Amino acid sequence: MAHLDQRSTREEPDGVDAADDDALLGEEHDAPPVIGDRRFGAWMLVTGLLGFVAAFVLTVERFELALDPSYVPTCSINPILSCGSVMQTEQAALLGFPNPIIGVACFAVLTTLGVVLLSGARLARWVQVGVQVGVTAGTAFVVWLISQSLYVVGALCPYCMVVWAVMIALFWTTTARSLEQGALPAPRGLATAVVDLRVPLIAVSLAVVVALVGVRFWDYWQTLLPFA
Repeated sequence: MAHLDQRSTREEPDGVDAADDDALLGEEHDAPPVIGDRRFGAWMLVTGLLGFVAAFVLTVERFELALDPSYVPTCSINPILSCGSVMQTEQAALLGFPNPIIGVACFAVLTTLGVVLLSGARLARWVQVGVQVGVTAGTAFVVWLISQSLYVVGALCPYCMVVWAVMIALFWTTTARSLEQGALPAPRGLATAVVDLRVPLIAVSLAVVVALVGVRFWDYWQTLLPFA
């Protein structure tokens, strides 16, 4: 009995917490797994802020255009780089209100989560899964908007293109993070490839978009060349 009392009242040595002791004793707990990384938080903060600023400016420009139809948005530069042309299309208000409002709300959430992670806090796995679902849905929406801008509207919105780039980068980094942490199930080989090649995947994806833009409007780009 004395031996049991000593064991139950002994103090943990420095550097060893109760979780470590429980692991050594083989005891199991129902606490949900958590995911946290300051570097990923910094990345979410930076990209979230970029996306938020672009979406916010677009929202302001859209309201200005609604109040004054003769208003020329600051991002209307030429016949191709023309926010005004894009803003007045059906695609620019898919849900009945300007698309940038969605961006303002979503990027604000991502920026906040970035601050939380950067502070050293940790996110529950279900939050990471939620971020993954949201970023994936947002990227799918962006892909659709890219196709509409290139092949239906026939014009580009510079601020929208900032959002395109941000979402593409966020998709690959968030997916790599989810795979790395086991929040997104996938074969080990695929998970390892995405995690190791996240930066090249971002570069290739952006290069594809640039190439599509270049080819689609090549006739106009040629007129801007000094030797054309």
